[in-house]
This record gives sequence, structure tokens and C-alpha cells, in this order.
Amino acid sequence: MARPIWTGVLSFGLVSIPVGLYTATSAHTLRFHQLQRGTSDRIRNRRVNERTGEEVELDDIVKGFDAGDAYVLVEPDELDEIAPGRSKALEINGFVDLDAIDPIFFDRTYYLGPKSKDHAKVYALLERALAKSNRAGVATFVMRGREYLVALKSEEGILTLHTLHWADEIRDPREEVPDLPGSRVSAGAKEMRMAEQLIDTLAMDWDPEEFHDTYRDKVAGLIKAKQAGETVEKAEPAAEPTNVIDLTEALRASVERARAKGKQGKGEQSKGEEREQHKGEQSRQGKGGKQGGTGRRQGRKESGLSELTKAELYERASAAGIPGRSGMKRDELIKALEQAGRQAA
Repeated sequence: MARPIWTGVLSFGLVSIPVGLYTATSAHTLRFHQLQRGTSDRIRNRRVNERTGEEVELDDIVKGFDAGDAYVLVEPDELDEIAPGRSKALEINGFVDLDAIDPIFFDRTYYLGPKSKDHAKVYALLERALAKSNRAGVATFVMRGREYLVALKSEEGILTLHTLHWADEIRDPREEVPDLPGSRVSAGAKEMRMAEQLIDTLAMDWDPEEFHDTYRDKVAGLIKAKQAGETVEKAEPAAEPTNVIDLTEALRASVERARAKGKQGKGEQSKGEEREQHKGEQSRQGKGGKQGGTGRRQGRKESGLSELTKAELYERASAAGIPGRSGMKRDELIKALEQAGRQAA
């Protein structure tokens, strides 16, 4: 069983519960050591006196606030002595509607459990009352030398504590982000309908189990390949920005691709037909020398790419995994598809 990272007393009204705070999440990031290039020598961080160059023990370190002309020294015990409730009180100031808290305020999540079975009834009472009212208790408390604003919620039979950002920690996006579209930037009615249609087509139920850290898998694969002296295929470059002129075409192609992915059976059948078509083309092209070259040119001509719309060309480019397709013009899409066809042959 995990040990609590903080213990104290949760209070609401005149009711108090001894509780423990537990970490709710864990990161699975692969951790690397720092080494000097060309060696296996570890690089370590040390606490060093910048004047003498000598290492300093943790017990000999105090906090110092730079007041300009001198440092104001503060001992760790002094910080604990001035903490609200001596760092052991978690008092709920009030209860708010869960929907009233903007998601940007949420920071980290912890589990909150009763200190012992003797307090299970009071704990269960608060948890069920919060679940029924769809409210969260707002409180402040001190942990590890810092005061936190928190929201106490009920989630599937357990109390969870979410640390929140203070209001003055939230930055104004209009001051931080350049080139935000203002009210003067308008979207056409047709583009808006297609964007909404694309969102509806890609609608899904939230299931976190369907997602996993693919980058971590790639890093693990890289390490394994380097151990075996093998090379690893590089990732495809990021998509090029969509040209505003081609926005409607890109939206239309996106809707068509999303619909095609939703029809697995039909998609598999189409892939089978494409494979048979490629086999037929390869058979015709393999009938010898110059005639084979003529056959390939005729095959490209007969493919009818020039007769397709840009949206249809984009759809084929998406299926072929052609990089940079979102920024290509119609002629460039045709050329890229022809090149992909030659490489497949």
C-alpha cells in the first residue's frame, strides 16, 4: 500500500475527518542518465558553495530571500510555524457547482482517504453528498512549503483532491498568443457547414483505454534497435499548413476520409480491389523491355488521375500516406500520386 504524501484534518462545518493524501497518477517516461559524450561517465548535480567550490550538506542549507542589499535568512521550521493551521488543516470554505470551475484552473489530481476505518462513515457521507449534489468543496491548505487552492470532488466512490491554479496565475491568452483571429475574421457558410460536418463525422465516445504513449514506445524501440546495431525508421514530417485557398477542398477531403474510415468492411474490400488492380498492372508491365515501359506509361495515363477532382486526389494521397499533401496544388498531387504508383510497381 502507498504511503500518504500529506496527512491532516479535513473540515467542513463542524465535522472533521483525519485524512491522508495519495498520489493519483504516475508518469511512465523513460528516464536517461546524463553522460559525458564519448564516455560512460555519469554527470551528477551537487550542492556547491559558489564561493568556496565545496559541496554543502542538505542540513546546512537555509532559504534566503534577496532583499537587494542583503539576504533575509529563513529556516524551514519558521515557514511551518506561520503556515495556516500549521500545515495540517484542510478546511472547506464552501461548495461550488462543478461546471463553474473552468478546466484551465485544474492542475494535479490526488486521492484523499480516511486515516482509519473509524472515520469511514463520515468520509462516505461527504463523498456521497458531493456526488448527489454535483458540487465540489473549495479549500486551501499548505503542503511542502506551499499553499494550494484545491477542489474536493467525488469520483466513483472516492474523494479526489484537485490542486487549482490561483486566479493571478492564469495568463490572458490575448496578451500571450500573437495573431489570434479577431471578430473581423469570418468563415464562409459553406466552410462552416463542412467543418461542423467533419466534427460530427469524427465524433467518438471518450475512452482513455484506447490511447497510449506511442512516443514512449518509439523511444523504447530506438533503445532496443541501438543495442542490436540496427537503424530505426524516422517519423513522417509534420503536415504542411493548409492553404486558405484550398480550405474547402481540404475540408471536403477530410470528411470523405473520415467516412471511409468509419466503413471498415467497405474499406477492406476497396483495398483488396486496389491490390488486384496493382497485380494486373504489374502483370501487364512485366511483358518485356521497352514494351513494359510503354505499358507503365499507358497504365499511368489510364489511371485517370487528371480526371479526378482535387478532393478525390487528396483522398488518394491520404490513403497513400504522401507527406506534405495538405499544402500541394492539384498538379502536385497528381505528380506525387504517379510517383507513388511507380514506387509501388
